[in-house]
Amino acid sequence: MPSSTNARRAAAARLSPLGLTLLAVTSLGWGLNFPIMKHLLSEWPPLSARGLCGIVGAAALALYALARQQNLGVPRPMWMRLLLVSMLTIGGWVAFMGLALLWLSASEAAVLGISIPVWVAFLAWPILGERLSPVRAVALTVSLAGIAVLVGGNGFEASVEKLPGIACALAGALCVALGTVLTKHFPLSMPPLSLAAWQIGLGCLPIAAVGLAVEQPQMAALSSIGWASLAYMTVIQFCLCYVCWFAALERLPAATASIGTLLVPVIGVLAAAAMLNEPLGLRELVALAFTLGGVAMALRS
Repeated sequence: MPSSTNARRAAAARLSPLGLTLLAVTSLGWGLNFPIMKHLLSEWPPLSARGLCGIVGAAALALYALARQQNLGVPRPMWMRLLLVSMLTIGGWVAFMGLALLWLSASEAAVLGISIPVWVAFLAWPILGERLSPVRAVALTVSLAGIAVLVGGNGFEASVEKLPGIACALAGALCVALGTVLTKHFPLSMPPLSLAAWQIGLGCLPIAAVGLAVEQPQMAALSSIGWASLAYMTVIQFCLCYVCWFAALERLPAATASIGTLLVPVIGVLAAAAMLNEPLGLRELVALAFTLGGVAMALRS
């Protein structure tokens, strides 16, 4: 009898309507960020925009964590690990993906960015000793095929022109993957909201500093839509989405939540077509299908 009760509770947790709603909000918010960031680049430079939004978002998350009575203290032995993982997972993603959008469309960046779980599976082999199973090898191959379709679909000359953006997007995905694997190797034992606040803050601080020094952004250059974009990136991307993500993880199995984030590139591609009039043709759809297929295989393995 107790086992059947536990089974029912586990099933209810997996099918938690609130958890699924929170996951949908997270995926929607992160997906819409791609076209919003792409538009913002027409008014403000990438490092300053993403770095400053991250710092403000981290401060807001820290206040929310305190309101939830989560401890913000960092154990002394954990500082170096926290800094390294933050620079990779947040700093690398924020910087490289922002730069990638200078050459790529929002939909292209979204497709390349979702390849993160595949690189996690690949890097877990040498670092964690998790062998690259046949299923994961096929997942990597399928995802690379999707990237190849995206890169080569418009001809060689177009691919060469976009090569810096492709390299930056893949570098950002690899940074997140490496940070994820290192987190598994060197666990960071902190409350989730506090950990997110520290990671976003530590990861974005040097990016914002470099951006302010090199790019010298001008507040006067921002239109009302530009200010709204900055507000969205700060309040929605860095605050609301992270709060909803951790709340969803409390109510759903990790595998379900991870597979649910596959909605992010789909929303990014569709939103870019609707908001920025970016092309949505056979090339984009095939690349999206291949990449999503590879990621789904990697997650299920």
